[in-house]
Amino acid sequence: MPSYNRRGLLKRALLSVYSQSLLPIEVTVIDDGSTDDTAIMLQQEFPQVNYYHQENLGVSVARNLGIQQATGDWLAFLDSDDEWLPEKLAKQMAALAAHPELRICHTEENWIRNGTQVNVPKKYAKTGGWIFSHCLPLCAMSPSTVLIHRSVFADIGLFDTQLPACEDYDLWLRITANYPVLLLEQPQIIKHGGHEDQLSSAYWGLDRFRISALQKIIDAGQLSEQNRQAAVNMLLKKAGIYLNGVTKRGKTDEADYYQRLIKKYEG
Repeated sequence: MPSYNRRGLLKRALLSVYSQSLLPIEVTVIDDGSTDDTAIMLQQEFPQVNYYHQENLGVSVARNLGIQQATGDWLAFLDSDDEWLPEKLAKQMAALAAHPELRICHTEENWIRNGTQVNVPKKYAKTGGWIFSHCLPLCAMSPSTVLIHRSVFADIGLFDTQLPACEDYDLWLRITANYPVLLLEQPQIIKHGGHEDQLSSAYWGLDRFRISALQKIIDAGQLSEQNRQAAVNMLLKKAGIYLNGVTKRGKTDEADYYQRLIKKYEG
């Protein structure tokens, strides 16, 4: 669990973890340089938590540290502003036991925006199986829903610390290019939104990070031909839209870069 200055939200998230019908063998919180009373709250109310403090280095560095410090084979993530429903871990472990060949499981989710439950837009509907193409337009899995076997990270690597946002999009591309995914169609988390410190609200033009992720996985040269062509098509689509945006804003240097990028992959 990464957290930055979210003492109250972190407490709510931890209460959902310790309300699981199947408790995790360990819980690790990575404090990403908080200046509030996060450490005191944890010491007083959750002394059993494995607590690590780092400088404010970002969510990817925090999650990677958590992965490296965890001792179990199955790793779950929970963002500090989300909650697990009580049967989340139990249902995922049961489903994975029934499909021992699979190494990653995610679930549907309920959305709360500004305290009110809302319908999840259709474009965010989850799916299972070989879902690489489904992961290309948007982030198709939520970190708070996933349960991943440690061997997957040994195979494809950790979160990309060079991406200030869309680091999960990048990870899902790398995973789903190599692994099928198990989906639980019943929501098992509550995903909260609408608060001011959401990472997705901190950056304009998030697609530029997705374009970087697409470029990286294409240039790695390890995709099947079908997946490579799908990734190239999505890169060209996103880069074209982003080029129009920066051109309208008079950002000539960025416009030149994306024109060259499009030309490179059109060939």
